[in-house]
Amino acid sequence: MEGFSEKKHKNIVPGGVAELSFIALPMVVSAGCDTAMIFIDRLFLSRLGPEQMNAALGGGVASFMLLTFFIGLTGYSTALVAQYLGSGMKQKCPVVITQSMIVCVAAYPLLLALRPLGPWMFAKSGIDPAQLASQSLYFNILVSASIVGLARSALSCFFSGVGRTRVVMISTLVSMAVNVCANYALIFGKFGFPAMGIRGAAYGTVLGGACGVAVLAFAYFGAKNRAEFGVGRSFFFDAAAMAKLWRFGSPAGFEFLLNMAAFNAMILAFHSRGPVAATAATVLFNWDLVAFVPLIGMEIGVTSLVGRYMGAGKPDIAHRSAMSGIKIGCIYSAVMLTLFAGFPETLVGVFRPAAADSVFDAAAPTAAFMIRLAAVYVSIEAVVLVLMGALRGAGDTFFAMLISVATHWILVPTLYVMLHVMNTSVEAAWVALVSVFMVFSLAIYLRYRSGKWREIKVVSAPPGPPPFPAD
Repeated sequence: MEGFSEKKHKNIVPGGVAELSFIALPMVVSAGCDTAMIFIDRLFLSRLGPEQMNAALGGGVASFMLLTFFIGLTGYSTALVAQYLGSGMKQKCPVVITQSMIVCVAAYPLLLALRPLGPWMFAKSGIDPAQLASQSLYFNILVSASIVGLARSALSCFFSGVGRTRVVMISTLVSMAVNVCANYALIFGKFGFPAMGIRGAAYGTVLGGACGVAVLAFAYFGAKNRAEFGVGRSFFFDAAAMAKLWRFGSPAGFEFLLNMAAFNAMILAFHSRGPVAATAATVLFNWDLVAFVPLIGMEIGVTSLVGRYMGAGKPDIAHRSAMSGIKIGCIYSAVMLTLFAGFPETLVGVFRPAAADSVFDAAAPTAAFMIRLAAVYVSIEAVVLVLMGALRGAGDTFFAMLISVATHWILVPTLYVMLHVMNTSVEAAWVALVSVFMVFSLAIYLRYRSGKWREIKVVSAPPGPPPFPAD
């Protein structure tokens, strides 16, 4: 990041709201664009009926689940690139990305081999047959093109790590524009294209992602990057960098995989309860996505800035960065809290099918209740994600993994027992899940407050003057 951490702008407080905003807000916009892509896909499909919308949620989450270990693993490149930059070793930054790309290329054949797992899992879960075929089709197309998502994630980590998050934002804006236009044309058969329904939604998603990768690659291999970071000299296997990536990134990868597996299991538990429960849960999770995913952009920004100042040996400024993230995130959470608590029926109505549908009508009151209750955890979601990002940026990835995974896998049996053993209502099961999340939030806060993250050393700066001036 040019200017802020190196104090070319004297009025910028290191780790303050202004510095974090410079990095994080483009990432929030980027995450918001990703949210918009998924949300609009499901909104388009909802016009065809709740089964298509439900299939896109189930198939999309399951396909993403297969990628999550590798996205989480290579995602630690953000913190590692930031720490190398903070310690004054710029030439190491693209070397980290090369190692990430090696992981992505090696992972792709494995993902293709695992593709039959999705349809088998859907069939075993007992979801509605009207949804099953569409869900399997959507899943297979996305997994077949999974190298696009892996490459996009790895290249994004370089720009978020060095603080040039506007590049990521531009990439995501392009991806969103292509995705929305392609989906409209392919789902409904516009502009001379045949109406392809959910198949068109999958193809549009892949096309949008590929265009986003093209933007990132153009910037990464550009003359400016080659001159400043020596990108052209980074294409080799570096055992030390790869070892750091696996050591600190694999906990994040396992966390991401296990959490998404748990989330996928929860979706299957709701969907196997019947079309009404499936539709209510899908509407809820569509709006939950709107509240949650943009905050991931803030989490990435905090990870980058905390990693940079920890690499520079400045844990106090790293802490200030985390507090700045909480301040910004709470403003966004307040908006979501107002929407969820005050207008749940309106939010549910957005997904009403074009034709009258008895399943949607039966699901609407349950969905409204679930959205209103979701306001409880939306109000603290920003704090949780920012503190998780700070722990990861400092290298405390194992504890973050432990608490997060334990919580998600408490949710799965809780939901299953309530829905399929005790046969409680969907509303009662949702109350239990929200209660467990509140306990998880307290555990993350206590870990951060303990200060153990201040003692972790990920990279060592070379001899010489510090990379940033003394405060």
